Amino acid sequence: MAMRIIDRLATGQDPNQPAARNLDNLRRSLHQKVIDRLDVAAVANLTSDQLRTRLRDIVEKVVQAEGLNLSQVERDSVIKGILDEITGLGPLEEILADPRVSDILVNGPNVIYVERGGRLEQVDAHFRDEAHLLNTISRIVGRVGRRVDESSPMVDARLPDGSRVNAIVPPLALDGAALSIRRFGQNPLTHTDLVKYAALTPDMMNYLKAAVRAKCNILISGGTGAGKTTLLNALSNFIPHGERIITLEDSAELKLQQPHTVRLESRPPNIEGKGAITIGDLMKNALRMRPDRIVVGEVRGGEALDMLQAMNTGHEGSMGTLHANTPDDALQRLMTMITMAGVKLDNSSLQQIIGRSLHGIVQASRLSDGQRKITSITEVLGFDTTTGQVMTNEVFVYDQHGMDETGKINGEHKYVRESGLLERFYRSGALKRPV
Repeated sequence: MAMRIIDRLATGQDPNQPAARNLDNLRRSLHQKVIDRLDVAAVANLTSDQLRTRLRDIVEKVVQAEGLNLSQVERDSVIKGILDEITGLGPLEEILADPRVSDILVNGPNVIYVERGGRLEQVDAHFRDEAHLLNTISRIVGRVGRRVDESSPMVDARLPDGSRVNAIVPPLALDGAALSIRRFGQNPLTHTDLVKYAALTPDMMNYLKAAVRAKCNILISGGTGAGKTTLLNALSNFIPHGERIITLEDSAELKLQQPHTVRLESRPPNIEGKGAITIGDLMKNALRMRPDRIVVGEVRGGEALDMLQAMNTGHEGSMGTLHANTPDDALQRLMTMITMAGVKLDNSSLQQIIGRSLHGIVQASRLSDGQRKITSITEVLGFDTTTGQVMTNEVFVYDQHGMDETGKINGEHKYVRESGLLERFYRSGALKRPV
């Protein structure tokens, strides 16, 4: 008589152990037997769907050969687990299949959190052990030609769908390898979607459309998960299709819709610490590629100076993002990053560079209840030689009124004062001058 799965797994185990854990152990024991039956050369040229079909046939045969008396639900669970392990990312596959998940945070093999709707929650999924997690991380980073181990314990990578991946492993991660995945939908939110979800008002979007069409240099400021890349993608749709765009990113995330787009990605150093290509290096090369506009995924260091100089020397209409909590903080960070390029200038000179290169800062924020809002649109109107300061003008702001009984933050977007860039909009044809 075929032995039932519960009988085969009971020996030496806690009778109260969850069935899911039993099935996980079974998947583990069958995994190598499936690999042994797999003709690697024969499947090398199969598509993903063809490979999964082939693997399913092999798993079925192995299950039958082992004489396992599995219910259909158990059989499907075992097959799916092995397929996910061989062709995908194991326990993360089911999470990745949920379009509501925006972030996946793995804190060691036994603890996985996800973000849904702006809120974090722990899920039941887990890795078998630390080696299983490390193997999954190695598979992810190996796809983009990178590696992670004790000699190179930190790495940035991306999934085939463009999702951003960061991993840090022991000895730097004390409680086991940590994996963070920031997901990006296959169909990025458009400017219409952002208005629909009340991230900003139609008037604010029309203003930003005019600013992009008028070739204003714009920085999108915000914290982690505030929606900076989403907004940058949306605004890029306003760039005329006849212009040549060069994008510079550490990990390619932008999905511009224009036909004439060249995507460049930086490269970390190799195991000997050589061969690194930074955003600054890409910026210098991009200037030789006849760009109409340059879009920087994130400004982090000395490349800020190269970007501002490009904005001020014939490449107007360029855009980028940076981490800062307010527009004022963004200006301060820009000055700090310019000094990271080794430039020794006084505060007034730094502000002069910014005031004469930048036109606007759009502040994106994730509120405490998970809502994402554009909380400020601030213009940069030049440099005041009298005060030695950058002149700014906040046009729109999000005014919070408090939190209701459900924990939701209430507020409204307000038009604060008239734009100082209207004349530029009129001259460029981005807006029609009133009669």
